[in-house]
Formats: sequence, structure tokens, C-alpha cells
Amino acid sequence: QVQLVESGGGLVQAGGSLRLSCAASGRTFSSYAMGWFRQAPGKEREFVARITWSGGSTYNADSVKGRFTISRDNAKNTVYLQMNSLKPEDTAVYFCAAALSGYGTSQQLHYAYWGQGTQVTVSS
Repeated sequence: QVQLVESGGGLVQAGGSLRLSCAASGRTFSSYAMGWFRQAPGKEREFVARITWSGGSTYNADSVKGRFTISRDNAKNTVYLQMNSLKPEDTAVYFCAAALSGYGTSQQLHYAYWGQGTQVTVSS
């Protein structure tokens, strides 16, 4: 079992930055690919970014390319999402998730463990 706890959300003005963190329990954190997803009010949850078990490869959704960066520190069992140049349309609850494989995909069904989410609100 893996337990995930997100933090770092909040209210920020458009153009600002936030850094989300996701702390994982369990000794096998370094075996899992990790992903960030988000769900805006009235919308389906969508993929944001993912990172392989080693941190060697990352992949971002087109909507956040050039603005968001996913990273991880396996020694700290933590994955991060650095969000820059935030826009009002980035407003959502952000979830981190752990995949069952070391490489992961952009599809939610491949992620077995989920955090409770952290709210990000971007004002215009």
C-alpha cells in the first residue's frame, strides 16, 4: 500500500507560481512512476504531468508545457509539481497518483494510489 498526501495549494494571482508537493509512505516509492492530475469544477479529471521511477523521463500535457515541471526526490519519497505562469484556467483540485509500473502513462486507470487532492485557485 502507498499513501499519498499533497500540499502546497492555495490562492495565487494570474502569472504567479506555486509548488505542489506529494509525500508518499512506503519503502517502494522509488519503484513507481508518479503522476499529477487535476479536476476543475464541473469537469472530468485530467492528466497534467508524469515522471518515471528514476526521474529520468517526464511528460507534460500540452496545456501546461513550458509552464509546469514535475520532479521527484526518491530519498525523500516526494514528488513535486512546480507551476509557473499560472492562468485562471489552471484552477482545480490537483491530485498526485502512483502508478503500478515504473514508467506510467497518461491514463488514470494505470494509477493505483491517489492522494486526497489540494486546491489551487488562480485569480485573474
